Amino acid sequence: MTVSDHPQTVSQPDPESESRPSKTRLKQEMHALQALGERLVELEPARIAELDLPEKLAEALLEARKITSHGARRRHLQFIGKLMRAVDPLPVQEKLDAWQHTGMRHTAWLHQLERWRDRLISDETAVTEFVQTYPHTDVRQLRTLLRNIEKEKLAGKPPHNFRALFQLLRQIIPEIPG
Repeated sequence: MTVSDHPQTVSQPDPESESRPSKTRLKQEMHALQALGERLVELEPARIAELDLPEKLAEALLEARKITSHGARRRHLQFIGKLMRAVDPLPVQEKLDAWQHTGMRHTAWLHQLERWRDRLISDETAVTEFVQTYPHTDVRQLRTLLRNIEKEKLAGKPPHNFRALFQLLRQIIPEIPG
C-alpha cells in the first residue's frame, strides 16, 4: 500500500474554536493589560484617583509603588494585569494618552520660552522681534532684565535676573493651547 492509497483524514475545524480567540491572542491581550497596568503604577496617586478604577485595582496600583523587590514587583504587576481584565482599557488608555499629550505640549511651550530667552540674551535685534510678536510686552522691564543679566555674568554672580527673565517670558507668552 502506498501513501496515496490511504485516505487522508482532514480535520474539520470545530465551530466553537473559531469563535474563541487563540491562546496566543489571549496572552497578547493579557500582556497589553499588564503593560497598561505598569504605566498606571507610575502615575501619581491623584491621577490614579481621577481614573475611576475599581477600588481593589487602585489599591493594588498604590501598593505596587512601595514594592522594591524585583520578583515581588513582577508578581504584583501580574496581579494588576489580572485585575485589569475587569476594566475596559480603552477609556483608561485614552486618558493616559491625553495626559501625555498635555505634558508634551507643556514641554514644547517651555522649550519655546527657553529659545526666546537665549535669543534675547545673545541677539540685540531679538528684542525688537519679540516686541513685535508680543506687543503687550513691557519693553523697559525686558531691557532692564537683559542689562542686569549682562552685569551678573561679568560680576560672576548667581543668575537671578536670568531666572527672572524666564518668569517674565512665562507671563508674556501664552501656553500652547490643547
